[in-house]
Amino acid sequence: MTAKIIATFNVNSLKARLPVVERFLRETAPDIACFQETKCQDVDFPVDFFADLGYSAAFKGMKSYNGVAIVSRAAPDECSFGFMDGEDSGQDSSRLAIARFGTLCVVNSYVPQGKSMDSPDFGYKIRFFERLRLLFERSFSPSGLLLWTGDINVAPTDIDVTHPENKRDHVCVCQEARDALASVLEWGLVDVYRKHRPDAGEFSFWDYRVKDALSRNIGWRIDHFFATPPLAALSTDARAEKGLRAMSHPSDHTAVVAEFDV
Repeated sequence: MTAKIIATFNVNSLKARLPVVERFLRETAPDIACFQETKCQDVDFPVDFFADLGYSAAFKGMKSYNGVAIVSRAAPDECSFGFMDGEDSGQDSSRLAIARFGTLCVVNSYVPQGKSMDSPDFGYKIRFFERLRLLFERSFSPSGLLLWTGDINVAPTDIDVTHPENKRDHVCVCQEARDALASVLEWGLVDVYRKHRPDAGEFSFWDYRVKDALSRNIGWRIDHFFATPPLAALSTDARAEKGLRAMSHPSDHTAVVAEFDV
């Protein structure tokens, strides 16, 4: 077994965050990095940027909207996009990427935020979770090595968001969204981050609109690592790289990193 560093990072426009991404890749040197909200159509994806840093890239995007990518030191054995369940819409393939590295499978998702509970986008969010559960049942086993990561857009418990009492009707905190996430996890997934960092105040997103959100640590934990029990047992650490959020022109999210002996 060898140590493997895996990261997830909603970059909120990849091209705008290249200095942040470069610092992250050089300092943390993940073996696999999953990006969301790249907002980059495929023809414009900065393949050479990643190649110069020693990474291959698999990606699917849309202009100014959505977009997922998995970059890795070693190219995946297989990679696909979307659910491939007969329901895929134009944006599903730019919200879900699945890559296999030997016996390790990595699912990178950019779950819809949902806008508001009375919006059709919220229904799409709930259905997204239902389809993920069906995907896992159809294609994977809880006894295998599976990692589901990305911007999941749900704070699973009250300690995962500042002032939860003010956010009960928010699409990332409401009980319906939490229940939808819980249904996926019940298939057989462990919250790797909480295994290593169980305390309150651990966040991955600090809203641009909240004054001094980072320095005041007013945030949300909505970027996650969920692993099957055999893979979770091999995890040795997890952390949020808060320093990236403090850089010039940062994403409103930061990278979250997990380490595995796999």
